[in-house]
Parts: sequence; structure tokens; C-alpha cells
Amino acid sequence: MKAKLEDRVIATADTKDLVMIEGNWYFPPSSVNWSLLESSPTVYTCPWKGQAEYYSLVGGPKDVAWAYVAPHADAVERVGKDFAKFVAFDRAVAISE
Repeated sequence: MKAKLEDRVIATADTKDLVMIEGNWYFPPSSVNWSLLESSPTVYTCPWKGQAEYYSLVGGPKDVAWAYVAPHADAVERVGKDFAKFVAFDRAVAISE
């Protein structure tokens, strides 16, 4: 699977390595091209997953990705896999095979 915005491939991983949570594919951190992302000051706390960190694409747009660095233990149990630091993408980022 690929996460792509315009001509920039932000992440690439085998489907078996991804995690689907609430309709979003979460890519393992090792599959992300971190040189394309920068930390964002945006913070969000999900009631059941915990605090998310956001990332913007270098040069824009802002807040196109997020990750739960330390998800709640209950969330990991609910999902069935530790998704700490896995990265999900905004709907503006195309996810395809």
C-alpha cells in the first residue's frame, strides 16, 4: 500500500504490516518517508486511543498525518496489535495498492 499526496509518496508498506482503525490505514513508522513530514503543533486526544501527534507535509499542507506515540493499553488490546507510532493520513492523502 502507498500513501501519496500529489507526486509525493509519503509511505509504502505491505498490507499485512498495516493496521486498520476506524476506517484509517495506519502505516508502520519504518515505512514512512520522514524527510517529507515535520512535526505540527496540533494536538488531539482520542478518548479511547490517547494523545495523537500531528505531522505536516514539508512545504504544506498542514496536519496531513498523525500517530499515537503511546496509545492506551486498552486501545492496543481493542485493536489487537500495538500501533504505537504507526502513522495514519488525512483523506487528502490517497491510499492505494
